[in-house]
Amino acid sequence: MIDVVYFAWVRERIGLPREQVETSAATVADLITELSAREDRYAMAFADLSSLRVALDQELAEFDSPLAGIREVAIFPPMTGG
Repeated sequence: MIDVVYFAWVRERIGLPREQVETSAATVADLITELSAREDRYAMAFADLSSLRVALDQELAEFDSPLAGIREVAIFPPMTGG
């Protein structure tokens, strides 16, 4: 079981701030594929991965990063400075 946390417009499109996901995904990309297949709202939120960033257990990661041993996946748009 992995906690998946959504931020900013990703949370707005999916309609949830976080959820627990039972997954057999090996990588972040595999998890995104599984989630996208659930419903249109997930597919819309994850349609353009170039507009998203991911953190695994609060460490920035890539979409090809393995999920083995990971407790939390956070998905969010890039942060802008200010």
